[in-house]
Order: sequence, then C-alpha cells, then structure tokens
Amino acid sequence: MKNHQLTQQQIQAYAHHLQMEEKSRATMEKYLRDIRAFARWLDGRAIRKELTSEWKGHLIAQNYAPTTVNAMLSALNSLLEFLDLRECRVKFLKIQRCLFRDADRELTKEDYQRLLNTARKLGRERLGLLVETIGATGIRVSEVPYITVEAAQHGKAVIALKGKIRTILLPEKLRRKLLRYAKKQKTASGTIFRTKSGKELGRRQIWAELKGLCKYAGVEPGKVFPHNLRHLFATVFYHACRDIAKLADLLGHSSIETTRIYLITSGTEHQREIDRLGLVL
Repeated sequence: MKNHQLTQQQIQAYAHHLQMEEKSRATMEKYLRDIRAFARWLDGRAIRKELTSEWKGHLIAQNYAPTTVNAMLSALNSLLEFLDLRECRVKFLKIQRCLFRDADRELTKEDYQRLLNTARKLGRERLGLLVETIGATGIRVSEVPYITVEAAQHGKAVIALKGKIRTILLPEKLRRKLLRYAKKQKTASGTIFRTKSGKELGRRQIWAELKGLCKYAGVEPGKVFPHNLRHLFATVFYHACRDIAKLADLLGHSSIETTRIYLITSGTEHQREIDRLGLVL
C-alpha cells in the first residue's frame, strides 16, 4: 500500500485541480475547509486506509449530522482520487430518506412575509428586495450576481454555473421593483445587489444580514438562510403546479431525486396525514 504524507503544497495543488474542474467557489471553500481539518487531525501522519477509516469514526464521534459526515467524506474521497490513493477511500454512511422536515427548520410563508414586512419597516430596502428575489425565483445565493439590470429589463436571467446554463424568468412585479431599485441606486448596468462600495453582494454578507433581520421579525434564526428561501419557492411552486420535472428544471437540478428532497413536508403536516388515515379506532 502507498504511504503518503499530506503537505500544504499538495493541498494547494488540489485547490488548483478543483479550479480546473470548474467547481463553484462555495464548493471549493467547503472541500478545502474539510481537507484542512483532515490534515490537522492527521498531524503529520502518512495517509493510510486505517487512518481514513479512523477519520470517519472521528467525525461520527463528534456528533456531526450524518449528511455533514458524508459531505466531509466526499471532500476526502475527492482528494484521495487526486492523490491516486483510491485504495484509501471510505464508504459513505447509509442514510434512510427522511419523510418529513424538522419544524424548527421549516420556513413558512408566514415567516417569509414577516421578514419582508420587517425589512420594509426598518428601511432595509436592499435586504427586503433580495429576500423577495430569492423567494420568488428559487435561485441559489451564488446566483444572485446574475440578477442584473439587463435581466430585469428583459424579464429573464441567464445563469451559467456548475457547467450548466439555465434561464430564470422574473415575475413582472419583481422586474419593476428591481428596476426601480437599480434606478434609485444609479445602477445603469450589471448586477443589482451591491455593497455601498459597488462590489457584488457576497454570500457571507447576505447570510449575516438575514440572521440580523430575524430578531426584529420574530422568526427563529435557524429557519432563515438563503437556501431555505429556495426550499420555500420549491414547496410553493410544486403545490401550485404539481410538476416535479418542471420544478427540477427551474431549480437547475440534474436529478429529480435531488428535487424530491426539497419537497419533504414538515413534521406537523406529516402528522396530520398520519392522523387522517383513521387506523386507530
């Protein structure tokens, strides 16, 4: 079996490999963060199958959620492929598909409305419009820069990410709001959501501003993050048209199985469905 030290130079080379693979910035950051955690845990020891398996056990012992463990193992296996150490790869945890979502994580339409109302009351026009844009289109937070003046003018945004190109239609009312805001900010072209210095609004700032809005809106912070707005869009759209294939296309999913995850009902709704069966006499 090969004996391999993990060096900073190799991690840098792996980062370049991810870039050449055209991974998104968020994916690169996540993979590299997980690989650096693995390197710290190794503490200079050579990579061996015994140790990669032990790393898996270490993650489980740290009480990470199974999905988080698998995400970290995915980064590790990707690195091992790059280093030609395939024999050291580890198997993912087997996770039974969840039938319902934790109510503490379920962002409802009422929560969404409270966020919008609160942003308006606080004079946070950009934040309110951003929440509305993600909620009304289902875009990823990494796709926010594609909401441009030109997109608002034409009523559609062409998004090119993860090696895929898709077109997002913008609701007419949202178009008007975006163009009014852009005009007010004297933004004649390019991305609409910018910082005061004119730079594109980044993922971390969006996340932080959403969390800050929660305490004023009376919405649990654990419910409020950009991806949950995307989940809300998926749920509302599906209930309106019942077309999962079309929804998958709108969300930019290659697999309908991924889209199904977005449509998991809340525990409360699942409980009502069970109770309606009438099997307890």
